[in-house]
Amino acid sequence: MSIKARAEASILHADLDSFYASVEQRDDPSLRGRPVLVGGGIVLAASYEAKARGVSTPMNERRARLLCPDAVTVRPRMEAYSEASKAVFALFRDTTPLVEGLSIDEAFLDVGGLRRIGGAPEAIGRRLRARVLDEVGLPITVGIASTKFLAKVASAVAKPDGLLVVPAGTELDFLHPLPIERLWGVGEVTARTLHERGIATIGQLAALPEARLTSVVGQASGRHLHALAKARDPRPVEVGRRRRSIGSQRAMGRRPKTIEELEQTLVAIADRLGKRLRSAHRVCRTVVLRLRFDDFSRATRSHTLPEATMHTETILRAGRELLEAAMPLIESDGCTLLGLTLSNLLDDDPLQLALPFDRVDRGSLDAAIDDLRDRYGTSIVTRAVLLGRDQGVSVPLLPD
Repeated sequence: MSIKARAEASILHADLDSFYASVEQRDDPSLRGRPVLVGGGIVLAASYEAKARGVSTPMNERRARLLCPDAVTVRPRMEAYSEASKAVFALFRDTTPLVEGLSIDEAFLDVGGLRRIGGAPEAIGRRLRARVLDEVGLPITVGIASTKFLAKVASAVAKPDGLLVVPAGTELDFLHPLPIERLWGVGEVTARTLHERGIATIGQLAALPEARLTSVVGQASGRHLHALAKARDPRPVEVGRRRRSIGSQRAMGRRPKTIEELEQTLVAIADRLGKRLRSAHRVCRTVVLRLRFDDFSRATRSHTLPEATMHTETILRAGRELLEAAMPLIESDGCTLLGLTLSNLLDDDPLQLALPFDRVDRGSLDAAIDDLRDRYGTSIVTRAVLLGRDQGVSVPLLPD
């Protein structure tokens, strides 16, 4: 029997459809109904007309054009996407005060207490979709269910530009025929492992004893997948939940790279993340280096610092050490993506100083540079190694 977070399907997952591409089609009528790629080198977003031809993200633009030769490529306009996101989130919050943002183009909304003033959850979802289209000019898909996980699956099934309700009591009827790839935590490797054992649907996975599943995919992953396959997800919609980690990455193509090129990319990413930490008044304990190789396999390397920090130089030093240790692997397998993630985040509350007490204010330079960049733009002050280099696009994000 499933364990439900509530007895009514009243959690909405609202997800804008092909967000970047939809903004471009909204702002340029000549792009409507045509396959659109947003990016340059790497496809950051593709319209549904392009997705229907096999284009996905992140895909190399050359490969995307082989699949869709008549696609129109447009450069990303991050300010336009940020403004559109703010407008949509204002409508979310006008619908209910219980909004949990997942990214700039999707959120959970709890409408369980609004029946008397807003009507049934399905009616609220239909009005929300109409308002987003009328007031912001963008299509949005809404899934409605009794749990966050099922609401997100419902919106994925309903895409594009749809609405799907999973009535309370029918969760397993809806969930079990779906492919295992619909479960959070089932990536390519896990899916392949399960398919090799004849497990293709969520219902087949749910029929396995938990002990057998954990023996196949590991204890933590097995417990997680077994609970989801049984529709067990009692998590509430959390308002104001802060990130547990922040990260940034850069796709680098397949050509060989020197250690100097990799370090330059690392420096740009560390600068960006350090500023995000300080702007959010947070500190981190763990620095994670993320790599993708020529065969599209991935690896991570992490280092936990002796004390929490928000200082760019400390983060960069840890990243450089991780990169140096990974160089033999990069030299043999290539590197098509490099990223950093900062985890074990804490609020920047007064912390007990570590011995020996450090009397040097290492953050004053960071703060001065942050202030200059906020006032005059990110390019007003930069490192010498980054002069003249394309540092990639800064993707708009929810507050950290």
